This record gives sequence, structure tokens and C-alpha cells, in this order.
Amino acid sequence: MNAAPPQRTGPGTVKAAPGRPAGPAPARPRPASARRLLLRALPLSPAVALLLLFLAGPIAYCVVIAFTDLQLTGQAEESFVGLDNFRRAFQDDAFLNAVWLTLVFTVLSSLVGQNTLGLALASLMQRASKPVRTLTGGIVVTAWVLPEVVAGFLLYAFFRREGTLNAILDWLHLPSQNWLYTLPILAVSFANVWRGTAFSMLVYSAALNEIPKEITEAAEVDGAGGRRRMWHITLPMIRRSIATNLMLNTLQTLSVFGLIWVMTRGGPSGKSQTLPLFMYEQAFQNSLIGYGTAVALLLLLIGSLFSVVYLRLLRTEV
Repeated sequence: MNAAPPQRTGPGTVKAAPGRPAGPAPARPRPASARRLLLRALPLSPAVALLLLFLAGPIAYCVVIAFTDLQLTGQAEESFVGLDNFRRAFQDDAFLNAVWLTLVFTVLSSLVGQNTLGLALASLMQRASKPVRTLTGGIVVTAWVLPEVVAGFLLYAFFRREGTLNAILDWLHLPSQNWLYTLPILAVSFANVWRGTAFSMLVYSAALNEIPKEITEAAEVDGAGGRRRMWHITLPMIRRSIATNLMLNTLQTLSVFGLIWVMTRGGPSGKSQTLPLFMYEQAFQNSLIGYGTAVALLLLLIGSLFSVVYLRLLRTEV
């Protein structure tokens, strides 16, 4: 005796014959979505083409040059030298000194200076009156929007032997000195803090405004002081903004060139020569394009390492 055929009772459902379990109808194969993906990617194609042309292309060309002995003058054609430029860099005391000064400059002016001062200004401006916020914000942002060369000349006039800082110290009957000669890396670090703190202040002001007032008011009612509220409530709630600000500030600080060049030109005796200035000196003053490009790739590698660390901090925490 043959079993009865299955019967349909509704769309997508099959009623099984007696003795057979019911189940969903087999799904129909969907049409190919390649055309839809192409239409979605089409508006992005101009941006991708520009990135490949002006970003990926130059980087790839620099990678090629870094493995050659290309020079600006006195050379008919370049030749492939392999890793010689990178070996030369790690055996060069001037390069190692530039790496050390770059790390000192980044830590002092970005990780400590701009980050800490920006958070402090953002916290104080939240409690200040509107005229004070407007005046303070205007002063800080003005230093940020100034061209780097102009800011360098202003800070050079402030720190030079006959500059404003020594005039103030003389008026206070305190000892003065030639800051650009005795402490050049500290002088340029202070200049970068003065110029770049506005960005951190704006980032932290936006982050602090997103904290619900009910949380801070409840903590204040429970007896938590300002320091405990900052450490246990404010900082944990804006930790993603802190990581983002640190990453952007670090990458910007690693590439600072004009500010230091105007103030000290890396001197005296290389005491303020960071990697961008060392790279410029080797490539354009000593005409060693291949060696200078290898140094640039090493600087790019340092920036990538910082980015990886900060991106791990930006992962969503459970």
C-alpha cells in the first residue's frame, strides 16, 4: 500500500503524510548578488583610486627606493643594495640618538603634556562660567590654528637668550639661560604642548559632556570627592576617547618637523634632532635619498607599532 502524498497547508510549509515528520520547505536558491555589490562599491571607486594614487603609490615607491643607493647628485643610476641602508641606520649613533629624542619628544609633549593638560582644561571649563570658557577656549584654539612656522617663530622668540622668558626671569631676579642651547628638547616639547593642547581639550570636552549628570551627582551624594569621581567614574567612562586622542596625538607628534626646524634646526649638536629632521638631513642635505627613505620607513614602522597598541585599547570591553 502506497503512502499518501504530502499536502501544502500554507506558504513555505509542507504538511507531511501520516507517519512522516513535518518540516520547512526547501529554500529556493537566491539570484547572484554580484551586480548589487558592484553598484554599492561604485560610489567608493573614486576615493579608492585617489588613495591608491596618492597614498599607496608613494609608499610603495618609497619601499623600493629604501633598498637602493639612490642619491641626488653624483650618480648616474641607482643600484639595489638590499638591507644595507637599514643596517647602516642601526649602526649610526646619530640615528639611535634621533630615535631616543623622538621617543622623549613624543612622551613629553603628547602622552604627558597635551593629553594631561587637555583633560585638565576640559574639566575646568565644565565648571567655569561662560565668559571664562569662551576666553580660555579662544586662547587655546588660537595657538592650534596658527601655522606651524608661525608658532615656531613665536616660541623661538620666547625661549631665545634675549627672549620673553628670560626677560620675565630677570624681572623676578631669577637666573636665566639660553634655553634653546641648554635644554633644546624640553623647549621644543613645551612648544608642541602649547600648540597642540587645543585638540585634546576639544576631544575631552565632547567626551565629558556625554557623561550623564545623574551618575556624577549620585557619586557626589555618596560622599565621593573630586579625585575619586575622576578616577573611578570619569576616566573609565571616557577611556575610549582617551585611547583615540592618544593615538591621533602620537601619530601627529611623530611627524612634527616645521616647529623644531624653525626653533633649533635639530641643534645644538643634534640635541633636538628627531627622526623627521634626521631623515631630512640625510635625504636632502647629504643627498642620500635611499638612506633617508629607509629612515622614513623605520619612522612609519614606529608609528604603526603605536597604532597597534592603541587599537587594541580601543577594542570593545565586555
